[in-house]
Amino acid sequence: MDRIDAMRVFARVVERRSFIRAAEDLGLPASTVTDAVKQLEARLGVRLLQRTTRQVRATLDGEAYYRRCLAILDDVEEAESAFSDARPRGLLRVDMQGTQARRFIVPALPRFFTDYPDLELFLSETDRFVDPVTEGIDCVLRSGEPKDSDMIARRIALLPEVTVASPAYVSRFGMPRRWDALDGHRMVGFRSSATGGVLPLEFMVNGVPRTATPPSVLSVNGADTYRTAALEGLGLIQVPRYGVEHDLAEGTLVECLPDTPPSPTPVYVLYPRNRQLSLRVRVFIDWVVREYARHVGSVVSSGS
Repeated sequence: MDRIDAMRVFARVVERRSFIRAAEDLGLPASTVTDAVKQLEARLGVRLLQRTTRQVRATLDGEAYYRRCLAILDDVEEAESAFSDARPRGLLRVDMQGTQARRFIVPALPRFFTDYPDLELFLSETDRFVDPVTEGIDCVLRSGEPKDSDMIARRIALLPEVTVASPAYVSRFGMPRRWDALDGHRMVGFRSSATGGVLPLEFMVNGVPRTATPPSVLSVNGADTYRTAALEGLGLIQVPRYGVEHDLAEGTLVECLPDTPPSPTPVYVLYPRNRQLSLRVRVFIDWVVREYARHVGSVVSSGS
């Protein structure tokens, strides 16, 4: 194994805090990963990793060497991708919310793999905070404004939102006429994964967001259950329009208060600030931007 490959192995061990997980990521035997790190330590004459029964951590020397490795590997990646015939290759790990993956990404993947036949994609589904470095993820797609973090955030889409209810609900409680006159109405509560509290309904009134919190007999924290509760007539809900397009077309849900819709939900791609984007991540992000634009229109991307 040459020095560049050994650096890649060492960096992955530091990030994954495990020889076994690093070996799985790189498609190498665990013994090869262990030997590569041992050879690095012997050549440098320092201990790079502190090994315990539970995990692996970089020593102070190992942390300094890891930073140098990142800079060198970024330079190598940039140099190789500078050639016009460079092709993205290897395993790409992306984490995103499941309903968006099924709506926007998975149906378009045949075209993606036609354009980039040397790429392999691992798509994980979570709604929780993901640390890309320690969990071995290349980039994360998330809805909503990103929390403060060490990641770079690029806005790639704005998803129109809609207020809906079932015909059975409207028959029982009436069609809402004004956002600020919801007495006698109820909502299905959606609990924030960040705070655990029930989120209010939001309405854009002359460009200004306003909120209302009708009573609820049910609160949930899952998108599919939220929609199903509305279908069963249990209350008003607010969701991205793409998630209920079929229901609106079939008449199993009806739009309410269309003149004061919720504000659109931004979608961001996030990636580590201290890592230069690899060619495979860059082409994936550009492709994702195009796919979202095909469905919901383009946005002026922003970074932080």
